[in-house]
Amino acid sequence: MAIALRKPAEIEKLREANRIVAGALELLRENTKPGMTLKEMDAMAEDYIRSQGAKPSFKGLYGFPNSVCTSLNEVIIHGIPSDYKLQEGDVIGYDIGTEKDGWFGDAAITMGVGNISKEDEDLIACAKDTLYYAIENIKQGMRFKELSYLMEQFILERGYVPLRNFCGHGIGKKPHEEPEIPNYLDAPNPKAGPKIKNGMVFCLEPMICQKDGKPVILDNGWDVVSADGLRGSHYEHTVAVINGKAEILSKV
Repeated sequence: MAIALRKPAEIEKLREANRIVAGALELLRENTKPGMTLKEMDAMAEDYIRSQGAKPSFKGLYGFPNSVCTSLNEVIIHGIPSDYKLQEGDVIGYDIGTEKDGWFGDAAITMGVGNISKEDEDLIACAKDTLYYAIENIKQGMRFKELSYLMEQFILERGYVPLRNFCGHGIGKKPHEEPEIPNYLDAPNPKAGPKIKNGMVFCLEPMICQKDGKPVILDNGWDVVSADGLRGSHYEHTVAVINGKAEILSKV
């Protein structure tokens, strides 16, 4: 399947959907504090998204029951909101998708609740720093596998490992499109496969494990943890390739 090249007007539609994602994430960031339940955070984001004339695109997607993936502590991605009350020292990841006028947005953050340990600060920083490092190094003509390899090396140099079997992805008129973009090189040669071109829009989302990148899916069928049982982190932006470099769409 070909990777779509978006016209400027289409990128603006994607920018609008992603602006709403960014606004919802900022709202959650501001209101994350001990005593708030994950379901309250989910409802807060959904209300905001709908107030902006958009729909929460994760709700019902592949059967997911809520609007926000709330990934707590050992859960790295796809956490289902529950009645759990956030506690000082927790690490919480929020992943949000929107649809507006048939175009999709997607981004994620991980953050601490109150004061967290230096170990958890470093863990979160790895996901965020990997994401921004990758975005800064995107240029037209590089291959997606080179981008995956670049992210993997950055993560390994920080002393962590990428979560396996999950990846970034294209986005547009569907929430998940070609190409798949792992956070590690999944082939012998990074100089193979499709090249990055102007007009491409895609999501990068480093998912960080401490010791073992093997994923384990919990009994609810959604929560993904590492085989090492330790805390993880996750950051994501939607970017568009404009004038040869990546521009972040998922910002306020």
